Amino acid sequence: MGLMASEDTPTMAPPSTDSPIPRDAPEQDVLQKKDEGAAPRAWAIRLVTVGIVLAALNLRPAITSLGALLEEVRDGLGMSGSLAGLLTSVPPLCFAVFGVMAPRFAKRFGAGAVVCFGMAAITAGLIIRPYTGNTVGFLVASALALMGIAVSNVLMPVIVKRWFPDRVGSMTGLYSMALAAGTSLAAAATVPMTDGLGGNWQTGLAVWAALGAVALLAWIPLVRDRGPAEPARTQGGTAEDGLRITRSRTAWALAVFFGLQATAAYITMGWMAQIFRDAGVSASTAGILLAVTMVMGVPLGFVIPRVAARLPSQGPMVIALGVCGLAGYAGLYLAPASGAWAWAILLGISNCAFPLALTMVGMRARTGAGVAKLSAFAQSTGYLISIPGPLLVGVLYQHSGGWGVPIALMAALMVPQIVIGVFAGRNRTVEDELAPAS
Repeated sequence: MGLMASEDTPTMAPPSTDSPIPRDAPEQDVLQKKDEGAAPRAWAIRLVTVGIVLAALNLRPAITSLGALLEEVRDGLGMSGSLAGLLTSVPPLCFAVFGVMAPRFAKRFGAGAVVCFGMAAITAGLIIRPYTGNTVGFLVASALALMGIAVSNVLMPVIVKRWFPDRVGSMTGLYSMALAAGTSLAAAATVPMTDGLGGNWQTGLAVWAALGAVALLAWIPLVRDRGPAEPARTQGGTAEDGLRITRSRTAWALAVFFGLQATAAYITMGWMAQIFRDAGVSASTAGILLAVTMVMGVPLGFVIPRVAARLPSQGPMVIALGVCGLAGYAGLYLAPASGAWAWAILLGISNCAFPLALTMVGMRARTGAGVAKLSAFAQSTGYLISIPGPLLVGVLYQHSGGWGVPIALMAALMVPQIVIGVFAGRNRTVEDELAPAS
């Protein structure tokens, strides 16, 4: 293992003893020799922790930076409202298509190598896309960055489960908090940075590639490392290797819940700034409002997984977040400008269904193999479900001439999200659910 000290490494021992440590060695020397084997593992865990945080910081700026400059990008590339809606649907499409491949890639190359590739793809895509000069090139370069986000999205719960099996809630919270910080930072800083860099929207989008490059450097040492749980596989595979996840009702419920919350999240990231701008709010303030929505995930993204991991059922948390979403949509419909800050906060709380869904992925499976399959299925199927949402909002906005109908659609989708989320939050695992079938 690349970063881990091997327990089978031979050591030189005195011929008269069976132990590599002489029986009459001072106690301090004995402890020192024991600690030498533990040190690489401790450093590996620290490096993985840093890598998780840096990766999470890069999983949304490609999307929220575009949302903050969507009007400028539309004007620069000559996009219609419907085409812009297609652009906001590209993220879930890529997450669905590429996310399902992540477990296979991880099994062959190792999760660390796949996430490292993901960071490289994010960096390259963000550098290329603003300078393609046309809509098709912009979409292709965006897809490259989103492919990197997709595989990293799926593998983060797997890496957390493997490296921190006794701290799933805490590490998921740390990851979710970093993800929300990156999301809100891109939403708030993109417009001011664009202005500071000469007002060129291409530069304002491309600058986020630097953050991806930093994460790439952190994951390079982990390319050859497959995590401490890899050797646990038995000869001929394990029962979990043949887990038929599509037969699990809990897996389907979690996938649909994930899809509905992703629909709400990507509509928010892609269109909320535009809703405020159309209501008379300035571009910079609209970007800050979007950042407020995203930044709510920083404290709540850390707290919610920790609380959820201690509860046998996550249904009450699903209901509370859903009610906040309904209240936020009602405010956007009735008074988008006058109560903008309140609606931004309420929708930010509602968007914390994402870290809750990630936590449930880790809790609804008992093993690393089960989490890998459940994460890939729930996220890929969920993102597939979420594809029509942002596109439909763009079409409704263009043809209705306002935001009333699109906001009504957003509120309507929140109801099944609550109902199905309660079902997905029940205290059970997919392995136990599928045990009779096995």
